[in-house]
Amino acid sequence: MTTDLTSIRTDVVGSLLRPEYLKEAYRQHARGELDDAGLRAVQDRAVREAVALQEAAGLDVLTDGEFRRLNFQDSFAASVAGFAVGRQDITWHEARVAGGRPLSRFDFTAQEGEGPAVAQRRPVVERLRLVRNLPLEEYRFVSRIARRPAKVTLIGPDRIGQRWDRERSAPVYADLDAFLADVVQIEREMVQALVDAGCRYIQIDAPSYTAYVDEPSRAEMRRRGEDPEANFARALRADSALVAGFPGVTFGIHLCRGNQRSMWHREGPYDAIAERLFNELPHHRFLLEYDSPRAGTFEPLRFVPRGKIIVLGLVSTKVPETPSVDELARRIEEAARYVPLEQLAISTQCGFASDVVGNLISPDDQRRKLEVVVETARRVWG
Repeated sequence: MTTDLTSIRTDVVGSLLRPEYLKEAYRQHARGELDDAGLRAVQDRAVREAVALQEAAGLDVLTDGEFRRLNFQDSFAASVAGFAVGRQDITWHEARVAGGRPLSRFDFTAQEGEGPAVAQRRPVVERLRLVRNLPLEEYRFVSRIARRPAKVTLIGPDRIGQRWDRERSAPVYADLDAFLADVVQIEREMVQALVDAGCRYIQIDAPSYTAYVDEPSRAEMRRRGEDPEANFARALRADSALVAGFPGVTFGIHLCRGNQRSMWHREGPYDAIAERLFNELPHHRFLLEYDSPRAGTFEPLRFVPRGKIIVLGLVSTKVPETPSVDELARRIEEAARYVPLEQLAISTQCGFASDVVGNLISPDDQRRKLEVVVETARRVWG
């Protein structure tokens, strides 16, 4: 596995559609009809199938589909103790998105309540501490069965901070800086364990950054007494600190605009954050969603410095339709007007199932979308 993971031309964001038998296993587990070992056996089967799917498509790197998580943010929430949490089973996630209209804006007022940490804004009752390392467990299994390099995804510190109830946590943490200091330290421990296990590509999922170009999200920050620009600067510092000092490891960062059952929650072009984002963050690969007019144009890519790779998320995971190779090649050519072609790559726009419910597409749609990513890369880069 000597692949140069920094410059690979195809990528996969992380999650895949959960097979129905895996969803049913989660339901049985929630009802107490399936124990932990039984659930793990079903997860193992699903991960093996996910690996086979990605290898057959020809992707340069793969994931375990995030099949051991109910939500992509469980990478942190399921690994730490200290949050005040409520229900954390599949029925909660299914109820949360029930009735939502595809391609509409997701209503995050439903995020307040007694649900899982990070997926909802929750307080802490004691200082956070690492009690397990879910991404490490995922990597150890997938790396044993995969014939191609496997990567692991971790939710970024700024999203964790945005989903932290500051007021009700005052007895534990004096302010957001103190909270994020613990978050970064814990995640660095998780990363170090992954590196020690042989993982050489770690992706930080950072849906928080699109909040800084989305006016409703900025207004919500101001309503809470926060300065969006100060929050943005704090996010850059936290993400930089998280990945510092791990030579030989490729770090990617994915900027998401929302991916709940084919819905979305952020809009606005990258222009306002692009220059600082690309030049202050030390990550090697920036996975950007470009499947919708909500993302704006490729013009902000003019700020990308030499040596960094922009992974264009051109293939939507929200709708069944898949663009042609010709169409995708034209869009890559358009992006190459602003950043050299050798600094570009291609992927799907996001995962296929940011939580266990998944987007409103079929497994065949998913397979075709992965295949067209590979076909396009071969056409463009050879």
